[in-house]
Amino acid sequence: MGQATSADDGMVRIDDGYHTPLYKTPSEFDSVQVDAFWLARYPVTNAEYLAFVKANPEWQRSRVKALFADEGYLRHWAGDVMLGPEAPPEHPVVYVSWFAAMAYARWQGQRLPTTTEWEYAARASETHRNGYSDPGFKARVLAHATSNQSLRDVDRATANVLGVHGMHDLGWEWVEDFNTQVINGDSRYNTAFDKERFCGSGALDATELEDYAAFLRFSVRTSLKATDTMARLSFRLAADAPDTVRSVAQ
Repeated sequence: MGQATSADDGMVRIDDGYHTPLYKTPSEFDSVQVDAFWLARYPVTNAEYLAFVKANPEWQRSRVKALFADEGYLRHWAGDVMLGPEAPPEHPVVYVSWFAAMAYARWQGQRLPTTTEWEYAARASETHRNGYSDPGFKARVLAHATSNQSLRDVDRATANVLGVHGMHDLGWEWVEDFNTQVINGDSRYNTAFDKERFCGSGALDATELEDYAAFLRFSVRTSLKATDTMARLSFRLAADAPDTVRSVAQ
């Protein structure tokens, strides 16, 4: 995958470290290592996505195939290559499918962040690398997750201590591996484990029982299909750091 080389590309380097996933399989450790990576400072905007559909007409609203996006795709735009009043240029682009987000990322020579990368970066508060040491952080994130607040320009969204904007107050975001949240790659035990996630005892297996916003994000991701579009579902780009090699298949 493409690599960002400086913050001038609109990317922030996220240093390596350890992340505690909301759920873990019986064979996994409480924390997983996260390699350094680059993450976009802002979600992709309507103006940026407009440039993409102009350069790739097959992704225009009237031409996109049903195989790649549902009927809500770019429904808030005024036309194929016209934003209109409901899609301000600097608002995050929404009503885009996972397929569309992946296509845009490839067009830019980059990719979407993985779930682990996204959650790792999203754990930072405005003042702490680990937001859980910041009093009130979980409550603020949950308030954003359950609100119906309007979208706004991406540079007006809350910035965390890493310099990444809008991780929690601009709605939901696609991640590269959203559809692996339930089906684990190790078929030796995934059936029983995944069934438990959907019963009352499933929460007992979670690592952060009071992180209600994380439960909501998990619920949203597991409910999505790759063709789905939503009013508050956007995406941002990621890239490998030059000194790391991803182990997942591309």
